[in-house]
Amino acid sequence: MKYKLEYSQIVRRKMKILKKYLSEQYGEDFAKSAIKKITARARELQDNPELGVDLAAKYEVDTDYRALFINHNYLFYYKEGSTIIVAEMIGEKEDFMYKLFGISGRTQESIDYWGE
Repeated sequence: MKYKLEYSQIVRRKMKILKKYLSEQYGEDFAKSAIKKITARARELQDNPELGVDLAAKYEVDTDYRALFINHNYLFYYKEGSTIIVAEMIGEKEDFMYKLFGISGRTQESIDYWGE
């Protein structure tokens, strides 16, 4: 079965911002190539929706999200009927557990030490 692939408004906006940033930093060709790699890998989900990591199994959180790591970014997606919905895109240096679920991986000791 081939699934339909949809990107949320948030993901489309973030890809646009990423492309603009990469164009300014590294040139338009580099930016186009990076976005193309992300979207090409995401399209693989149409044939293999189980490609990404099951977050519920790995992190013991109540979610249908799966995560696919591509070019320094995580795509978070879920299945809804015959559609794969890419709901969020978060950079590898960001705390996705906190952004998605409000779960901090930082200890109080670390927070106290760094004064954050």
